[in-house]
Amino acid sequence: MADWTSLLPAILAISVVLWRKEVILALLLAIACAETLLFLQHPEHSLLAVLLHAPVNTVERMITVTSSADNSRILLFSLLIGALMLYMRAYGGVSALVQYLVQKGVARSKRQAGLISYLIGILVFIESNLSVLTAGIVSRGLYDKFKMSRARLAYVIDSTSAPVCILVLLNGWGAYILGLLGNYQLPESAVSVLIGSIVLNFYAIFTLLMVLYTIWTDKVHGPMRQSELALQQLHHEHSEIEEPAGKKRYMLLPLLTLVGGMVGFMLWTGNGSLTDGSGAKAALYATTLACLVAYALLLWDKKAGHHELVSQGFKGMSELLPLVTIVLLSMALGQAMKQLGTGVYVASFVQDSLPLMWIPAMLFVAGAIISFTTGTSWGTFAILIPIGMPLVEMLGLPPSLVLAAILSGGIWGDHCSPISDTTAVSSVASGCDLLEHVRTQLPYALFCGALAWLAFVIAGWWMIG
Repeated sequence: MADWTSLLPAILAISVVLWRKEVILALLLAIACAETLLFLQHPEHSLLAVLLHAPVNTVERMITVTSSADNSRILLFSLLIGALMLYMRAYGGVSALVQYLVQKGVARSKRQAGLISYLIGILVFIESNLSVLTAGIVSRGLYDKFKMSRARLAYVIDSTSAPVCILVLLNGWGAYILGLLGNYQLPESAVSVLIGSIVLNFYAIFTLLMVLYTIWTDKVHGPMRQSELALQQLHHEHSEIEEPAGKKRYMLLPLLTLVGGMVGFMLWTGNGSLTDGSGAKAALYATTLACLVAYALLLWDKKAGHHELVSQGFKGMSELLPLVTIVLLSMALGQAMKQLGTGVYVASFVQDSLPLMWIPAMLFVAGAIISFTTGTSWGTFAILIPIGMPLVEMLGLPPSLVLAAILSGGIWGDHCSPISDTTAVSSVASGCDLLEHVRTQLPYALFCGALAWLAFVIAGWWMIG
């Protein structure tokens, strides 16, 4: 049975991140802590055995993570994205497209540049990683053009990926949640409950409104403002080495291949059903195809030879290697903490004596804590839906409100957790340091989370009494 010690790895990871500002070290120590706790569950082992086996089990945990086909696909596609972005950037594709958008008046101001990244994040609702990558790749050059920080870009694309996916639901997220709801005798159909949760998903709604506010007013606050001021003093950030004779098709064609390939492969892996498709497979196949298109374009136009393109591809991968390492360690820590029962321990608080009207707000808090400490929203849904739906059956609670509270909590933690792979992928796509992204995004997430909690308290009082 899980107890309070199952929280120690998450506490250690977050403490080391805040203290040393080193994410990889923090994750390694947290995994070692989790493995030590798992080993201590067998009292017959000596202290020497614990000290010897914990480091070995830490390495083995990372190996175990890569034994999952989907995890390996995510890691590989994260590396390939580095090659793709360098192909588009180093040969002038990014600068040519930015110049074209500015000349055509599509992006003549900070507001328009921000709206482009915002709208892409909303329109590409099929898969959260695709949303982040598409918006990040298109917008990096625009944000540099108008001297907007990469931290700001990371915040925008991160805040319009999972929140949009959880509101639109015509994707793998919707199919996954419907699968979890299918085991319960609810007063309405699972589809009706899911649709009803959309307008009550307060955190996702508040987050999208907050992002729109920052874009429309060009006002940022807290650490984000510090990043913007520092950028204005330097007059540039993340300078790109680009050939002067680039063509916009070097970026447009690979990007369209990425988006179109993602949709096509989602349909293919789902046997014609978009919601049944494999996001990990589609992302890897689409990224590989986009890299091949970029390679063929550059080779055809004699921009570079085969050996140079291969070398540049590996150079692009190497630029993302630290962040891919963070993704790997985040997966390993999440797996270890699942075995420890961290999520189940946190969720157990919700089942204790609570006034009925407080249940949605407490489910939101529990979901936020679980997803923040484990770095996964889907894992949080899998833990809390089996707790929340029986409460609906036994106590007659509004099913859509209970579900919305769980979904909102899961999105909050996954959105801003430093050990979430979504946070890491947003850093990859925007070219922003992971810790800077977490530090600058957290105040906005906390503010929207507080508003969401208050909204669930009011909704609980109004709908439950």
